[in-house]
Amino acid sequence: MSTLNPLKRVVSHVILDLDGTLLNTDGIVVEVLKIVLARYGKKWDGKKAHRIVGKTPLEAASAVVEDYELPCTIAEFMSTTTPMFSNQWCNIKALPGANRLIRHLKSKGVPFGLASNSPRPNIEAKISYHHGWADSFCTIVGGNEVKNGKPSPDVFLEAARRMKVDPSNCLVIEDSSPGVMAGKAAGMVVVAAPSLPKQAGLCNSADEVINSLLDLHPEKWGLPPFDDWIEDTLPMEPWHIGGPVVKGFGRGSKVLGIPTANLPPENISGLLSEHTSGVYFGWAGLSTRGIYKMVMSIGWNPYFNNTEKTVEPWLLHEFDDDFYGEELRLVVVGYIRPEANFPSLESLIQRIHQDGRIAEKALELPMYAGYKDDPYLKNSLQLNNCC
Repeated sequence: MSTLNPLKRVVSHVILDLDGTLLNTDGIVVEVLKIVLARYGKKWDGKKAHRIVGKTPLEAASAVVEDYELPCTIAEFMSTTTPMFSNQWCNIKALPGANRLIRHLKSKGVPFGLASNSPRPNIEAKISYHHGWADSFCTIVGGNEVKNGKPSPDVFLEAARRMKVDPSNCLVIEDSSPGVMAGKAAGMVVVAAPSLPKQAGLCNSADEVINSLLDLHPEKWGLPPFDDWIEDTLPMEPWHIGGPVVKGFGRGSKVLGIPTANLPPENISGLLSEHTSGVYFGWAGLSTRGIYKMVMSIGWNPYFNNTEKTVEPWLLHEFDDDFYGEELRLVVVGYIRPEANFPSLESLIQRIHQDGRIAEKALELPMYAGYKDDPYLKNSLQLNNCC
């Protein structure tokens, strides 16, 4: 996390973006575009994703038709994709930290609204699948309710007008460059949690850039702080991941002196899109050995500048031999910190060991220790014993 500009004022109200900030819309959009582009003999290029993120539906459609030189009009393209998107809204999941943030603001009495480039009916349809969201916002402003969409400040200024608050007293939370530009043009404080990987530089005009909503500290802007961190860890709804251990980059033991267990990319691609990069911890079960404490990183490992998002668990136990091919199951129970770059290999190693110590200590707490008996782990051991 990095604060790009010094704090100049406190705020009283919050305005949230929707797609890419609260909802993991990007994955659904990409899957639909892959299908449609294939009909024209084209292949989706992730490097062009920035051309559609944060744009109005019309602008995004125009960019795709132009970038891929499609033999159709923008209207024809939208008539094809719009119902396909609508059919998938029920499958869009909340991004990590979204429900936590909404519950926090509501419980602390902080007024907050929603302002998106999406048309108002689309916004209402999307949030209807998320319990309690529709009744939580003081106001909702859609792109069809103002003259110009982001990066124009219109949606944010309209949200502030409806909440009867001066724009300078508002904190905007956004994921895209157009959204950040709109918030700043409205005279508001802006925190960016970029939805595109390795694109934090596109949000440099924000007052702060964070890795994800999990790393938001409202107290920096005069708002009530979260009170759910325990022993330097953030408890999470447990989630599971597993597969046979495969060889990775070969740098865990050789370069870092920290042996990590790698899982096949094809086993984890779906989960990787659902969970933000960072350092997590929990319990690991090896089918032939037992259950151990673990800490793991998710992301691109900025120090090594990976090109693919990976999961690298470190089992906090000394093993006499490797366990390639063995079934590894993980129960992830908490979050420690965002992914970060380091000035040296030594500082990276020191931080990894610190993460390990935090995980070791936290997993002794009753709230985390009980997950050692998670059926997902136990079943793996039982299956092996039956063979």
